[in-house]
Parts: sequence; C-alpha cells; structure tokens
Amino acid sequence: MAAGLQVFGQPASTDVARVLACLFEKNLEFELVRIDTFKKEHKLPEFIKLRDPNGQVTFKHGDKTLVDSRAICRYLCTQFPNEGYKNLYGTGSLERASIEQWLQAEAQNFSPPSSALVFHLAFAPLLNIPQDNAVIAENEKKLQQVLNVYDEILSKNEYLAGDEFTLADLSHLPNSHYIVNSERGRKLFTCKKNLARWYDKISKRKTWEQVVKMQMEHPGAFE
Repeated sequence: MAAGLQVFGQPASTDVARVLACLFEKNLEFELVRIDTFKKEHKLPEFIKLRDPNGQVTFKHGDKTLVDSRAICRYLCTQFPNEGYKNLYGTGSLERASIEQWLQAEAQNFSPPSSALVFHLAFAPLLNIPQDNAVIAENEKKLQQVLNVYDEILSKNEYLAGDEFTLADLSHLPNSHYIVNSERGRKLFTCKKNLARWYDKISKRKTWEQVVKMQMEHPGAFE
C-alpha cells in the first residue's frame, strides 16, 4: 500500500506536473499540498515571478524526502513496481537502460531549450514581459535539432524507448504541453509526422488529461 505520499507544489509547474502524471500512471493515492505564494496585485505564483517554469516540487513518503522530479518518478516506479501501469519504468534491465538514456536526453538536451520556450511563450505574457524574439528563435533552433532526432527514432518505434509508453515519454509531457498550446510553438511538434503522432498519442492518455484538468481547475498561473 502507498501510504502517506505527499507532493508539495503548484500543478502549473512543469516539475510538479511530471510527478503528478507519474502518480496517476501508478494509480497511487497521494496528498497534494499547494505551496503557492501569491502576490496580491497579480495573483501569480512565486515560481513564475522567478522566471522558472520548472518551479519547485517536494515529495515526501514517510521519512523520505526528494526534490528532483525525475528522481521522484524513478522512486515511485521502483518502490511500487506492481501498482498501476507496470511498464512505466520497463520490465527488464535492457528496457530500463533504454529508458534511463532517454531520461538523461530529456534532462540534458530537451529540457534546456524547451524550458526557455515555456517561459517566453507561456509565462512571459502573464508577467507583461515583452517576448524576446532572439531568445525564442535561438531556442526554437536548438529544440528543432533535438526533435529531428526524435522524429527519426519515432519512425521506427511507437514510443521513444520502444513500443510501450514509458517514463521516457511521460517526462517530456509537461514542457511539450505548454509549447504545443502556444501559437508560435505548436509547429515544432506538428511539422513532423512521427513526432506529431507520438505527441498526440501521449497527450491523450487519461492520466495526463487528469494533470491538465488539475492545472485548469487550480490554475495559479492563469488566474
């Protein structure tokens, strides 16, 4: 039984959204403790004011405390292997090694340019900050190079690490969601057939739809 799982954070944060998606995939009961710090005049969470779309996530399970969203997801998958969706972290050592490679690629190659785009395309307008077209263009180019590789891999596989949805795919959802739902960023994911098919499929998972629903019901950033 998964007793005493607590997540501290704001669903609009991409790191918190990653953890929530994993919890839903594993069908685990948890308590979400919102730690929003709102400025009265703007009602914006502090993490957006700090220009950090990743935000802050803290996870507690008994006396265990973790603050890195990917580490939290790994912990949930290894601690509760037989709960919910069992293939999330792979079922064998080779499969898990492939997932780990993709998690590293996501953190090191995909996350930096995509996080920059999330801020400038989704959050900057909320802060009345003029969009920096030079920064956007630079990170679009960097992300496009990453996504070109993804599209090639996805021409051979249904998902990034093979033919099953895994943590490799899930970890890309939070940033991808904000970019696809921005007018300028959408084309990065829709202009390539395999990439578009992949994103459409993973974004329609019921578990991710639950996360988006939480973001919309308690938007924080969008109030």
